[in-house]
Amino acid sequence: MQALARLSPEVRQYLIVTGNYWAFTLTDGALRMLVVLHFHALGHTPLQIAALFLFYEIFGVITNLVGGYLGARLGLNRTMNIGLALQVVALLMLTVPAAWLSVPWVMGAQALSGIAKDLNKMSAKSSIKLLVPAGEQGRLYRWVALLTGSKNALKGAGFFLGGALLATLGFSGAVLAMACVLALIWLGSLVLLKKDLGKTKAKPRFKDILSKSRAVNILSAARLFLFGARDVWFVIALPVYLSSVFGWSFWMVGGFLASWVIGYGIIQSLAPAITGGKRGHVPDGRAAFIWAAMLAVLPAAIAIGLAGGSSPVLILIGGLLLFGALFAVNSSLHSYLIVSYAKEDGVSLDVGFYYMSNALGRLIGTLLSGWVFQAWGLQACLWVSTAFVALAALISLGLPRQQADA
Repeated sequence: MQALARLSPEVRQYLIVTGNYWAFTLTDGALRMLVVLHFHALGHTPLQIAALFLFYEIFGVITNLVGGYLGARLGLNRTMNIGLALQVVALLMLTVPAAWLSVPWVMGAQALSGIAKDLNKMSAKSSIKLLVPAGEQGRLYRWVALLTGSKNALKGAGFFLGGALLATLGFSGAVLAMACVLALIWLGSLVLLKKDLGKTKAKPRFKDILSKSRAVNILSAARLFLFGARDVWFVIALPVYLSSVFGWSFWMVGGFLASWVIGYGIIQSLAPAITGGKRGHVPDGRAAFIWAAMLAVLPAAIAIGLAGGSSPVLILIGGLLLFGALFAVNSSLHSYLIVSYAKEDGVSLDVGFYYMSNALGRLIGTLLSGWVFQAWGLQACLWVSTAFVALAALISLGLPRQQADA
């Protein structure tokens, strides 16, 4: 406690924001795995299970667009705490008797969880901009990369946590236990998180939810195609392919994807060192183009390799690992750039607009993943992914190229 007291107020607030984000992310990953495993055991098909998360993605688009406006008007501490509270309610909705757990009810709980997740993420990412002194871009990049990477690593850990809780406590017991722990964290956040963090000096108008920054708009468009490129083959096509073609058990598929997400998060945290942070530079628009261009080659290479018919397991798994590493750097780099581009007064407006594009990309990718895979197979999904990443790279050519020192 004495060591914590000696930290600067900015660092203490960063630790509180990060702790909130970590706790939320663990429950988010665990809840997803709980729903998948529970409804799989009830006999639902993979596509039916995917439909349970449709509202989760749709409401993510809406929440990011409106959430930035709310953060600017109410303060980021309030939007983060609202997100934590909504997640507690979403978890409690799933503690009802098993007979009440109809598909519409679960979709409603997932919609509420989607709203909570994006309020929490928008608040956390926006807060970092306000806690790092102006001009310290290298420090900003490192803090954003650590927050983003640790979140994804913990989301993967949440997959394992969900399976363990389901095995030990059952479905209702697992969600009730997570609701109780998260409620305690929410109460602590109400007391400890700085009041009016991120609140604008002048009340923003509702039309301000649409960004007026050229750099933010270009980066948002690139982000949409980048995340659409991942989810068009990762969300539905890949798990079903691993199960139906390779004959992997559900636990093998879930364990592998959870490990992939953890590794992905670790590489995100290391992105500043990978992209040259140790040499005293931070990335700009040119770096976003170069890393996206390198990523675009991989889905095409995997598709060509699978068409060749030799060692499909090695080609797909090896390609997926390389794709995850390059995608992690692209994602972390984008996350830094949006926080850097966002204006300080009303930062959540720009960050919320950007993550709206992120959520829209996930939604488009999820829908295409089911449709394209069902109609034409995994290779077609990979070619769509290639086209999407190529578009993200081309769009990135319009980003500013000024290089700032760390």
